[in-house]
Amino acid sequence: MKNILITGGAGFIGSNFIPYLIKMYPDFHVVNVDKLTYAGTVDNLSEVAEAKNYTFIKGDICDRGLIQDVFEQYDIKGVIHFAAESHVDNSIVSPDEFINTNVFGTFVLVDVARNYWMKSPNTYKEEYKECRFHHISTDEVYGSLGDTGLFEESTPYAPNSPYSASKASSDFIVRSYFHTYGMNVVTTNCSNNYGPKQHDEKLIPTIIRNALAERPIPIYGEGKNIRDWLYVLDHCKGIELAFFNGESGETYNIGGKNERNNLYIAKTICKVLDELRPRKNSASYQELITFVKDRPGHDFRYAIDATKIESKLGWKAEENFESGILKTIRWYINKYSK
Repeated sequence: MKNILITGGAGFIGSNFIPYLIKMYPDFHVVNVDKLTYAGTVDNLSEVAEAKNYTFIKGDICDRGLIQDVFEQYDIKGVIHFAAESHVDNSIVSPDEFINTNVFGTFVLVDVARNYWMKSPNTYKEEYKECRFHHISTDEVYGSLGDTGLFEESTPYAPNSPYSASKASSDFIVRSYFHTYGMNVVTTNCSNNYGPKQHDEKLIPTIIRNALAERPIPIYGEGKNIRDWLYVLDHCKGIELAFFNGESGETYNIGGKNERNNLYIAKTICKVLDELRPRKNSASYQELITFVKDRPGHDFRYAIDATKIESKLGWKAEENFESGILKTIRWYINKYSK
């Protein structure tokens, strides 16, 4: 059985990916290391908690001793690195936590993996020749787009928040281990994910939660900021393809081709809730939409060109926004009704 280390697997995307991976590859043993900060909970992985090929370890990726012990105890043959501080607003208030986890933590992981798998630069130990380090990143490293254009893998980095700057730094660290040491690495940069298990503070869960609680639905500025929305399971399938079939040293952008502004997101969710869970006063949930002061450095638009992963690896998003958001809303109604 091949042992795969997944970091941050109790968070939003990781906790969707692990059950998918275990189902698709029952001969793999997943070792999940997660610090369980505010954004991660073992409840997200209740469906695999008793699986024989799943092991959870509470720990910090910045703890080199712990990571070395994990590699040695489980003879790790691959890494998929999700763990990150990821909320832009929090990075504005406490940037040091983002630099520590996203930059130093990524360095610790990739460096321990290199020392465990490789004898010297460009030379793998015989039994670890197929081992790969997959780094999960974000489209926010590219900065902000105007009204037109798409982020491509060749787009220059221009991060505008402490969060995106820390992710850009981690991308460069992983890149350097390919070019300096010949390490087998691959990076994926995704657009905005949505779906089950996302933390309550994120945009879509916040809209649903506040609406159901009859509280104001806060939207930054005029709600005109645009994001490319990617259903989380589609992202998981892209990660799978890049990890197993991607070319070493390459980056693959994964996007849903679903550009929507924040006000559209809020209104769409309200319309669906009007049908699925009507308000007692029969008014629309849209009446709860409230515009609040915009956050500092709020990028206007993100949009990904996913041509490379589509053409090279055969990936394609299966959900459009309207189908994915309906599944998402139903999941959160169930969660918030308990």
